Amino acid sequence: MSQDYKIFGYCERGLDPSFLAEPVNAVTNAAFIIAGLIALRMLWRLPPERRHLVQWLLGLLVIAIGIGSFLFHTFATRWAALADVIPIALFMLLYMGVACVYFLRCGFWMTALLLGLFVAMLSSAGGLCPAAGICLNGTESYLPALVALLAVGAWLAVKREPAAGSVLAAGAVFAVSMTLRTVDRSLCDAFTFDGYVLGSHFLWHILNAVTLFILTRAAIRYRPETLKPATV
Repeated sequence: MSQDYKIFGYCERGLDPSFLAEPVNAVTNAAFIIAGLIALRMLWRLPPERRHLVQWLLGLLVIAIGIGSFLFHTFATRWAALADVIPIALFMLLYMGVACVYFLRCGFWMTALLLGLFVAMLSSAGGLCPAAGICLNGTESYLPALVALLAVGAWLAVKREPAAGSVLAAGAVFAVSMTLRTVDRSLCDAFTFDGYVLGSHFLWHILNAVTLFILTRAAIRYRPETLKPATV
C-alpha cells in the first residue's frame, strides 16, 4: 500500500509506512487488554445477582480499545483508525450513561439530557482548534470526556458518594495522559533514546488503560443494589 493511504501521526512512526514502524506504541496496547481482563475477572467473582450486562460490556470495550489501537499503530490506515476510535467512542457514551444511572441516580429524561449534552460537546470539540490535530495534536477531541469526569467526580464528592474518589482519580490520570498525547509530536527530540525517536504516545496508552480500569472497577464496585434510578 502506498504512503498516501497511511496515517503519519506520531513520533515513533515518523514517515515509515511499514507494519512495525511503531513497535512500542503497538505493544503498549496490551495494557488495555490486561486492564479489561482484570476487570472482567473482578466481575466474574461477584455473585450472579451483582453482575450486569453493562458491566460486562465496559470490560469488553476496554479490550476492544486495545485491539483497535494495536491495529491503528501497525496498519496506520483509515479503516484501522476507525477500529481505534469507534470502541473509544462507545466506551465514553456507555460510561456516561453508567455514571448518570449508577452514580448520579438520574431518571430517564435527565440521563437522556446529559447524554445529549455530552454528544454535543464531543461533536463540537474538534472546532476548538483552527486546524484539527495541530494545536493539541488531536487531543481536543477528548476534552469533553475530561470535563465530564471532573464534573461528575466533583458532584459526587460534594454529595459524599463512595464513587467520588475513583472518578476524580480517573480524571487526574486522564489529564496527565492527555498532556502526554498532546506533546508527542512537538517534543519528539525530548523523547529520543539512543537515536531512536520514541515519542510520548505510548504513555498515553498505559495511563489510559489505568484510567479505564479505575472507571470500570468503579462501575463494578458501586453499582446500586437496584437499577431503578431515583427521579430527578
